[in-house]
Amino acid sequence: MAVRRPSLTPSRARLHKTRRALHRARTGLRRSAVDYFRGGVSDWLAFSALLLTIPALTVLTVVMPLWAAPEALVMPLIAGGLLLRPASLLALYASAAGALIVESAMLGPYEDGAGRVTPGTILVVAAAGLSGLLVAQFRSRVGVPWRRGGTMLFDLRERIRVQSKLPRLPRGWHREMALRPAGGQSFSGDFVVAARTGPGERTLEVVLTDVSGKGMDAGSRALLLSGAFGGLLGSLPPHAFLPAANGYLLRQDWDEGFATSVHLVLDLDSGDYELFSAGHVPALQRGAGTGKWEEKSGDGPLLGVYEGAQFDPVKGTLLKGDVLMLFTDGLVETSEREMADGIDRLTGEADRHVASGFHGAAWHLIETVARDVNDDRALLLLCRG
Repeated sequence: MAVRRPSLTPSRARLHKTRRALHRARTGLRRSAVDYFRGGVSDWLAFSALLLTIPALTVLTVVMPLWAAPEALVMPLIAGGLLLRPASLLALYASAAGALIVESAMLGPYEDGAGRVTPGTILVVAAAGLSGLLVAQFRSRVGVPWRRGGTMLFDLRERIRVQSKLPRLPRGWHREMALRPAGGQSFSGDFVVAARTGPGERTLEVVLTDVSGKGMDAGSRALLLSGAFGGLLGSLPPHAFLPAANGYLLRQDWDEGFATSVHLVLDLDSGDYELFSAGHVPALQRGAGTGKWEEKSGDGPLLGVYEGAQFDPVKGTLLKGDVLMLFTDGLVETSEREMADGIDRLTGEADRHVASGFHGAAWHLIETVARDVNDDRALLLLCRG
């Protein structure tokens, strides 16, 4: 049996309709603003606003030439170079040229004193217009409006961070990672992809990769590789991952297309692991019983160099209290410091965090061991409690 809803009074019905209309208007305005910011709509609104700015500046210049100089026309031209398409920008420039003619006629010849349209004024406005047109044409060729360019870079950076996020581990395991790009940039040539695989997701697979180059140059390649490696991880048997990654890099045919990588396959129940390496720096394992650090490294060449490369793993076990560190060479090797010295310094600093169970240790180790190094640095810690 259907339940009959009580009818609304006329006043409540009008209030309900008003609220719905306001909600639709607010939603439509927000969507329009988002679409405009992302460059998904026409630039007519910005063009109209800038076009109206030019006569307003012209009137101010004629009335108060000492406070509103003729050079003020460069402001809408610069804004137009960032906001408008080339066709709209040319119409804006035509309007600015007409404004200069009007100002010159109204103010008189520039020999009469300050606040006049001089040859220097024309050169400044023309230079601003030319630079804006070059920016607009470049943006048009790329196909990314300026309003979307910054957010797209932000989205790309966040995608790398999400892909590098380590999965949650069962009780008794602690994991953390720190990544610091070269020169304080937002993009790094070092990246991590990780996933829990196998029956019941009782296996942790982690791949730490160091792409050749650093900073923005390596960041674009790292973005492409992190997506590809993330798709391969868990879809192939562990022993087939690095050969597949090697073939992928070879197919890219980059001028500087090699990379080093280490692939950890860890059984979360027993603590047994296999470590595959592709020319990567060795991992470090600290035994709780001995308190000593031991280097662990598989056998394999760089990725993207040889076809049919073989990668042989090294095996080990993480017992209660043991720690395993994976890192990139930027953390331990510089032009002034040998890798062995860097590893000694890293292990010495890491011993300071034994009492705390290595909680929060990854970032502190990068800060103390290689804070001012102009190279990408990444560090991954796995502890079994």
